Amino acid sequence: MKNNWSDQDVKAVIDQYNDIPEDIALRVYTSQLIGRESQLVMHGGGNTSVKTVVKNQLGEDVEVIAVKGSGWDLSTIEPPGFPCVDLEHCRKLRQLPSLSDEHMVNELRTHMLDHKAPNPSVETLLHAFLPHKFVDHSHSDAILTIVDQENAVEICKEIYGDTFGIVEYIMPGFALSKKAAEVYEANPNVKGLLLLQHGLFTFGKTAKESYDAHIEAVTKAEEYIAKATRKPLTPAFDGTWEGAENDIFPMIRGIYEQKTGKPWILHHRVSDAALAFANSKEVEEWSQRGTLTPDHVIRTKPSPLLLKATDSSDKDALRKHVEEAIDDYCASYHTYFTAQNERCGGIKIELDRMPRVFLIQGVGLVSVATNMKAAKIAADLYEHTVEVIQDAMAIGSYYPVSTADLFDMEYWSLEQAKLGKKKAPQLEGRVTYVTGAASGIGQACAELFGEKGSLLYLVDINQEALDKTIADFRSKGIVADGQVVDVTSPEAIAQSFGQVIAAYGGVDYVISNAGKAFQAPIDTCPNELLEKSFALNFFSHQYVASEATKIMKAQGVGGALVFNVSKAAFNPGAQFGPYALPKAASLALMKQYAIEGGPHGIRSNAINADRIKTGLFTEDFVKERAAARGLEPSAYFRSNLLKAEVTARDVAQEFLNLALATKTTAATVTVDGGNIAASPR
Repeated sequence: MKNNWSDQDVKAVIDQYNDIPEDIALRVYTSQLIGRESQLVMHGGGNTSVKTVVKNQLGEDVEVIAVKGSGWDLSTIEPPGFPCVDLEHCRKLRQLPSLSDEHMVNELRTHMLDHKAPNPSVETLLHAFLPHKFVDHSHSDAILTIVDQENAVEICKEIYGDTFGIVEYIMPGFALSKKAAEVYEANPNVKGLLLLQHGLFTFGKTAKESYDAHIEAVTKAEEYIAKATRKPLTPAFDGTWEGAENDIFPMIRGIYEQKTGKPWILHHRVSDAALAFANSKEVEEWSQRGTLTPDHVIRTKPSPLLLKATDSSDKDALRKHVEEAIDDYCASYHTYFTAQNERCGGIKIELDRMPRVFLIQGVGLVSVATNMKAAKIAADLYEHTVEVIQDAMAIGSYYPVSTADLFDMEYWSLEQAKLGKKKAPQLEGRVTYVTGAASGIGQACAELFGEKGSLLYLVDINQEALDKTIADFRSKGIVADGQVVDVTSPEAIAQSFGQVIAAYGGVDYVISNAGKAFQAPIDTCPNELLEKSFALNFFSHQYVASEATKIMKAQGVGGALVFNVSKAAFNPGAQFGPYALPKAASLALMKQYAIEGGPHGIRSNAINADRIKTGLFTEDFVKERAAARGLEPSAYFRSNLLKAEVTARDVAQEFLNLALATKTTAATVTVDGGNIAASPR
């Protein structure tokens, strides 16, 4: 493993944080070095500390341990991510014969210098009981490969001799902290500690000494592993399961929502290694042994669900195949919970039983979660698991913690606290597909749905505008993907919905918005112009709704189609026939989908907006339409009953309202400031 220490970078970091103790600046620097290496830690894993002196409010020097705080990620941690705890008090706690998790947390929080700081790491006392100034802890892949072995002690001694202490597995907390200190004190010359089935600790007088020891230890493990030859996987299935994504991903989404009452999304991690593992005979036994390190269990559950490829032609039989596999997993999880909870005195409350990771023959690794962040975390962790398991089997036999230890970690209150209890956004787990999404009403709809937590798939004809829109949304924390699509092409629309499934697993809401206003006297209108307008302003809506409905039916939990129809469907204007005719047809289309989609829970509604200042309304266009209605251009956008200018955001709000109106279908909502001539019932 590369050592990324840089004296030049160190100087820059010290200059950057010149208002805090240099110790903490250096602590930030090497913590980020460790955190940015995915072979060491991922997604909040690992922790680091430094023992230093700070001043309290009286100006007195206080010896503290500044340790990684809960909720911070080492890759991006900053000084506020290191809460300072009274070091003397932490060390005094060692004399206690025992200390419950709740009391340990209380002791740490009541001896912090800043009550607003995050909770100190659950491994704070382990750091505190070691005498060294700097302490680093990671869950290195290479280290886990050698410590997740039945003969791990023998292997570790072969690699490191007596330069590292070896600590038998104990769940993090007070008992582990005391044991680690005892192992260190039995040989104070060690460079660090190897925690079996857990990870690596190194330490030193300086940040560089501890970091160097960490990289050196990992490198030695990597070199040891490299000498072994992986056992070739035995194929149980060859190649890929053609069409499986489009067939089974929506089914999985729907089954999850039916069982839990909330929406979920899928994330397919495209990986040759994961596909080969999923296709192998070995996966049936190796994948069920447990997680690399116990804390992965809160992200991945104890094991993945294995789904065998089958004939996809009979969709009812395919759904039964998928549903039975999920039911079997849930039943197995319940059996696991019941047995382990009985061991614990029956005091635990069962978490949901749904698998978080699938290994699917012919597809590979698929994670499932209620939001994309959690889905990607599960996929990242299991992608590393696939590699470590095979390396572990190459040097011996993959031997993670016992089922009982895994359960204790999964149901440990301090571990569950890492997941957070924040209220989920209103549309978390929902997927919204928007056409004409790079400007005007489509862009406003996408932004509003994204702000409410929906994942977005955006299509538009303008590549530059689409790229800018997606980049802007992502900068605001909105999950957005998309592609350039000619919505007048049924093939392009079908392909784009395939991409939606690949990205998220399915779709819930469709904003069929793309359109353009064409003008000409109807009696002299060229056929080509009328056909062009119908292609964009009617047939594109049919193509979009048709593909979306297929997915919604496969999911089996309903959905919402919302069409941008325009007031022209009710109240056409002079020389506006080429636009009004396909819009009127789209209104009928909306009602037809309401009739035929109703039995499947698929709602279909329309928005009639008028005179919204978007790119559709060029200066010349406004002059023409104002003149046709006997208005000055300046009054065009306010010529309604309320004398109010209606914005794209106003229209977007009504799109959202209709998407959420679970008891409303076949409805048309006007957003025009009031226009009696265009008002439906």
